[in-house]
Amino acid sequence: MTSPAIRNIGIIAHVDHGKTTLVDGMLRQGGAFRAHQAVAERAMDSMDLEREKGITIRSKNASVHWKDTVINIVDTPGHADFGGEVERILKMVDGVILLVDATDGPQAQTRFVLRKALEQNLHLIVVVNKIDRDTADAHRVHDLVLELLLELEATEEQFHCPFLYGSALNGYVVRDPEDEPGDLAPLFDTIVEKVPPPEVILDAPFRMLVSNLDWNSYVGRIAIGRIREGSIKLGQTIRRIPHKDAPVNGKAMKLYGFSGMGMVEVETASAGDIVGIAGFEDVYIGETICENDAQEALPFTAIDPPTLQMQFSVNDGPFAGKEGKFLTSRHLRERLIRETYTNVSLAVQETESGNTFLVQARGELQIAVLMETMRREGYEMLVASPEVIISLDDEGKKQEPFEDLWMDIPGETLGDVMQALAARRGEITHMEHEHNSSRVLLQAVVPTRGLIGLDGYLTNLTSGEGVMSHSFKHYAPMAGSIPSRATGALVCSDQGTSTAYALDTIQERGRLFIGAGVEVYTGMVIGENSRPGDMPVNPCRLKQMTNVRASGTDKAIMLEPPVDMNLERALEFISDDEYVEATPKSIRIRKKILDPNMRKRARKAMDG
Repeated sequence: MTSPAIRNIGIIAHVDHGKTTLVDGMLRQGGAFRAHQAVAERAMDSMDLEREKGITIRSKNASVHWKDTVINIVDTPGHADFGGEVERILKMVDGVILLVDATDGPQAQTRFVLRKALEQNLHLIVVVNKIDRDTADAHRVHDLVLELLLELEATEEQFHCPFLYGSALNGYVVRDPEDEPGDLAPLFDTIVEKVPPPEVILDAPFRMLVSNLDWNSYVGRIAIGRIREGSIKLGQTIRRIPHKDAPVNGKAMKLYGFSGMGMVEVETASAGDIVGIAGFEDVYIGETICENDAQEALPFTAIDPPTLQMQFSVNDGPFAGKEGKFLTSRHLRERLIRETYTNVSLAVQETESGNTFLVQARGELQIAVLMETMRREGYEMLVASPEVIISLDDEGKKQEPFEDLWMDIPGETLGDVMQALAARRGEITHMEHEHNSSRVLLQAVVPTRGLIGLDGYLTNLTSGEGVMSHSFKHYAPMAGSIPSRATGALVCSDQGTSTAYALDTIQERGRLFIGAGVEVYTGMVIGENSRPGDMPVNPCRLKQMTNVRASGTDKAIMLEPPVDMNLERALEFISDDEYVEATPKSIRIRKKILDPNMRKRARKAMDG
């Protein structure tokens, strides 16, 4: 049996292909906003970080009415580090809109998520976006998508999916690139025609798979999913089937439906509806919520595992507590555990030290986003350099994670990029020179270790023109040694305020991370040494005052602008003996052992 008045659809695309802009247009033209309501651009990107970075970090639900049909829309991230957000929503939908840039064509994350959608036998609609640009080539991109569908072994029905063309920014799609622009009506009509209503069993007991989580301080965790069978009422007794433990009884304390961009409280919901249920404090993604003990758990597709881990520690530096509100290990632990409530691809483990926690994630960007969110909330923390999660095979031999890597680079940088990949134990599996362009597409298999710091290197090498994406492939035997940072650090040897006089001579030794007038302390890294090895420097040195005035001694000091070390850059830069210190107002790099004499002893002990 089907629920004819409902369509559940996800939207998947690569970073910056216009996915969230398209959802904005659908919400506007689908009547989700009042006529005179002021709405921010990229309304679905509700987090400050999402607006600043221009990427979607958390999947979100919305709902619009088109004629007599309710269309539930799920907006998903396009960056590989947030792939866990994408995979889980596929259980809630019956179809997906694949959004592809009319210039770039299908990219890495497109391939990664599309494969997951095809494996679920979801119905496909392709929208080629940004056809209004001068560089657009809609027909070429159409062919590239078909080639990708063949490569991913799509079914005949999926291969013959409908193609639409349009401009999300200008709020229109058309069925042929030569048609006159109008509005998004062809998209809505195609969704209603091509995506089937959800298969439901109305006369069975209630059963739902938890595909997403929300949280608020009033009701705690909210389990979000599509009701597969039966119906539920507010206050009804329900049962949670965990992954491993015994089932737990509870009650539907709150029941939420989706209207526009918000959740609204409802009294009842039936099979086919996407709802939120509050009533279980410990509910997790992939668990089943049902009505009675005779029902079994629904199948759940496991998500890709975390491949990187970093240590989060309490800030014990000289400036600890000057800027933040949440400083203790209890604060840090509670906040990290709370993050796991809604972030399924993140895991937190306690260590032997009560002040240190191990955070496992899919990539550096995911950790950086968590750190940035925490420091804006008033937390202070130290984070160590990223390391890959090693596993053991059946014979007890070490294995490490490998990733599929896709790069789109200017042709003149090809030699340097290939050399960098070889040094990082990468194996190039495909290379293609773009038609009528000087750009090159590279595909490689690289150990996750080799990806650490690669994004920053690529940005510098290509002046920001290179693009890379990656997705987890498999665990395999260790690939051998990978060289770490080739340069040393300029390490502060005194505590005080940096002066232009001192920095003028220090900048000859390498690149500075600070300018004049910055508070520094012993053991803080203030720059990158141009040579291997660390160099102690004193950025607080003052000019000695004398009564002798000589020609040329009072020359104007010209300091080069310091390198802006944001969190992503800092995490890529630090070596094994360094921390990133993140506070609400500052991002510093420091040595794990601040005292230079103790640092020497520790180094001798390791070498000896």
